[in-house]
Amino acid sequence: MKVAALLSSGKDSMYALQKAKEAGHDIVCLLTMKSKNQDSWMFHTPNVHLVEVQAHCLGIPLLVQETAGEKEAELEDLKKLITRAKEEYHIEGVISGALHSQYQWKRIDTICGNLELMSIAPLWKYDQEQLLRELLAHKYEIIIVAIACDGLSEQWLGRTLNTAAINELVMLNKKIGINVAGEGGEYESLVLDCHLFTKRIMIVTAHKEMENQYTGRLNITKTRTVQKGTTAKHNKLFKLIRREK
Repeated sequence: MKVAALLSSGKDSMYALQKAKEAGHDIVCLLTMKSKNQDSWMFHTPNVHLVEVQAHCLGIPLLVQETAGEKEAELEDLKKLITRAKEEYHIEGVISGALHSQYQWKRIDTICGNLELMSIAPLWKYDQEQLLRELLAHKYEIIIVAIACDGLSEQWLGRTLNTAAINELVMLNKKIGINVAGEGGEYESLVLDCHLFTKRIMIVTAHKEMENQYTGRLNITKTRTVQKGTTAKHNKLFKLIRREK
């Protein structure tokens, strides 16, 4: 069917888009919510502006809706965005990257039901560790752009989500119970490349901003797109990223 994909710039929404495409759905547009509230209950906020670059790399039209990010009220803004997609692109369903969050999934599902649209969550109840390892198997390039959890320090900001990082997350899950996939808000991610992209995204400038020992963000201020296969040692780049308190 003709569908819209909710895209946040992170790994879950991007992989859900891929799964829906593999299932035969025609993804006619992307939907992104830009919240003024960094602590939105519903929406990913770190570096969400980079969805525009991702949309370019995907070659899919993007619709954006701003919201103040007030709890529950922000759902009306999401409904406006989905309604617009239905009117402009005649969509029949909406894809979301919900994993285990009943709060997120129920609200998206309710809005879709009210608009007579199918709510599609390809990753619903997915095993968290399996998800991360599948992303690596599909050669996703992902970095961590926000942390908010004991056990995750400043060194995680800008870190590539590779096998070593996944193993550490699994260990932290066993030790202190964090969500391996970060769906509890422990961390947020950014997809720099995947096989759906025509080009990959390279970070040019960014800075780290820490609120406390275990809470902070990587604010990316400039990127560029480069040809596939272009190498970029992000670990070297992030040594040069300045830190702000």
